[in-house]
Amino acid sequence: MTTLEVTIEVNYRRVRERIEAAAIRSGRDPGSVALVGVTKYAEIEWAQGLARLGATELGENRPQQLVQRARQIDGGVHWHLIGPLQRNKVRSILPLTTLIHSVDSLRLLETIDRIAHEIDLRPRVLIEVNLSGEIAKHGFQATDLLDQWDDALKFQRVQIEGLMTMAAYSPDPEAARPAFARLCELKDQLRARTSGAAAERLTHLSMGMTGDFEVAIEEGATIVRIGSALWEGLASDG
Repeated sequence: MTTLEVTIEVNYRRVRERIEAAAIRSGRDPGSVALVGVTKYAEIEWAQGLARLGATELGENRPQQLVQRARQIDGGVHWHLIGPLQRNKVRSILPLTTLIHSVDSLRLLETIDRIAHEIDLRPRVLIEVNLSGEIAKHGFQATDLLDQWDDALKFQRVQIEGLMTMAAYSPDPEAARPAFARLCELKDQLRARTSGAAAERLTHLSMGMTGDFEVAIEEGATIVRIGSALWEGLASDG
């Protein structure tokens, strides 16, 4: 193995061990937490190396880069869009994504649903919620999502599978706990107001990144989005 491959494997193993430990601490099955490897700042060779280790759930922040990398990396990779999605980019990324984490408005949901009907897809999405109160962050306000939930459920093609949030940055992971706990509570509130198959699908909580993913798991995360912890010790030319 090359030095690059060894470094990626060591990083990946450490992250997996931390996920497992956090799940066990909270009385959960480690298998209930999915790792999405975020490739935003990764060289293409790094992402390819991670995929070869079996980490085939990869996430991109930018639609254009997701389209490019989906062409460059094969081997059964499932792509997640975790960053903002403009409505004029929906058609290009919809056939390539396993899960869109960042639906932040009814207008975007409507566009996804309409295009999905046109190209005969049933896209899986998460609703992004802004629980930090930061103006720069995208997402529904919790109260607005509660008010608009019935409208969100009217779309026929799109499948809403849960919620996503980003906690406010802090060097202390514990500072993120209230936001993660609130997202879990909000999912339960919405599920109680939902019936049938739509309620059964509403299971995922995408929350937690390198600095706070263990706290997120303790609060119920089913998906964690990890970037820099996977690329420690690697130098980028970009």
